[in-house]
Amino acid sequence: MPPVTVYRTASEEETIALGQRIARELPAKRVVLLIGPLGAGKTTLAKGIVKGLGAASPEEVSSPTFTLIHEYGDEGRVFHADLYRLEEASELATLGLEDLFDREAIVLVEWGERFPQILPPEHSEIRLRATACGEREIEVRL
Repeated sequence: MPPVTVYRTASEEETIALGQRIARELPAKRVVLLIGPLGAGKTTLAKGIVKGLGAASPEEVSSPTFTLIHEYGDEGRVFHADLYRLEEASELATLGLEDLFDREAIVLVEWGERFPQILPPEHSEIRLRATACGEREIEVRL
């Protein structure tokens, strides 16, 4: 199991900057779970990762809560999925998410831990939580 590195960020800008740093450590093909409660900063971190991969600016990245999957970069270099609204694993079949896992791309998945049966064995996890003092604690396991 890969080691865990823990970071703290105190602002949206710091969280985006951390995402850019994480992007530099990612291989060309990887599924990355973004795990944390509502408001933990998952989409903000995704903005930094997408920017760090050169696929889009942070302003272009938004939560795919209602569209379920956003695609960024030339030829789908980065996909950002949000499974929060899904209730059952059977609903995933219509998304084609497992097909994305086979592509040479980075696939960021919010709430993916709810459906472990679809995850490839080789994936990364980033856990986010808000602290009592308003910072974000971010555990990265690539």
